[in-house]
Amino acid sequence: MKRRDDVMPPVQSERRRLLRAAGGFAALGALGGCAQLVPGQRPPPQFFRLSPKSTFDPDLSPVDWQLILEPPIANAALDTVRIALMREPMEVEYYARANWTDQAPQMVQTLMIESFENSRRIVSVGRESLGLRADFVIKSELREFQAEYFDGPVPMAHVGLNVKLVRMPRREIVASESFDVRFPAESDTLPSIVRAFDEALGSSLRALVHWTLQTGQSLYAETASS
Repeated sequence: MKRRDDVMPPVQSERRRLLRAAGGFAALGALGGCAQLVPGQRPPPQFFRLSPKSTFDPDLSPVDWQLILEPPIANAALDTVRIALMREPMEVEYYARANWTDQAPQMVQTLMIESFENSRRIVSVGRESLGLRADFVIKSELREFQAEYFDGPVPMAHVGLNVKLVRMPRREIVASESFDVRFPAESDTLPSIVRAFDEALGSSLRALVHWTLQTGQSLYAETASS
């Protein structure tokens, strides 16, 4: 049998239940307030991409051989999604919260392939992983891919590519060339700097397509006639 003082009056019991519930909601509100502070501490990164070339000299002759483009090699400072900049010739930095949509060498390889395809002058072009029976392979090195502030507060986009044309199946280097382009940005803002990169790389890609098709066709014709 319960003692009288062990039984809590209904009003007092309900009051305590409400107080506990109110305390619980207050704690949840405090935790929710803290959680909302975390995402807003820094803005999210911006992602940028460049475009392939689609216009070429109308006198550029078509070819009937196949080409593979290996991904360019690059040093560790450029083999990244981060957008590089240089204020001094010996120091590499990166723009804060600004990235390419892919590692720079892989992005450049994709744009190379698309530019060759857009020329509509070659039978087949692609990556080695596609298993193409290639007549030629392009091996390349991405030597420069940064914005340079050497001459003032507004940078220049600098793109430097060295390429080697390899004849298959002997894997013999038959030609090599370098494409080095600088293009000034209109202002020191990321959209303007990315447009300058697009112009500099676009000029290099157009020159690469012309050189490869003309050089490769000359060598292919010599082999076919011998």
